Amino acid sequence: MSHFIELKFFASIREQLGLAAQTFELAEPRSVGVIRLELAARGGAWERSLGPQQRVLAAVNQEVVDDQTLVEPGDELAFFPPVTGG
Repeated sequence: MSHFIELKFFASIREQLGLAAQTFELAEPRSVGVIRLELAARGGAWERSLGPQQRVLAAVNQEVVDDQTLVEPGDELAFFPPVTGG
């Protein structure tokens, strides 16, 4: 069994971080919110794009979820900004 998840970043988050995807070690299930805080704690662009003050949506295995949703090893977790209508 994999002990990793695939992180994906879209739109302005991808632009700020300068990357579209990254492997993230996850030995046991953790909530989306906890993972996001861990990423933001890296500082710099990570804090600016994923910090608690930012409006960010998340999807696990291509299904939009909230911060309480558990992410399991082997899952895909994507972060993206809210889409504005027009």
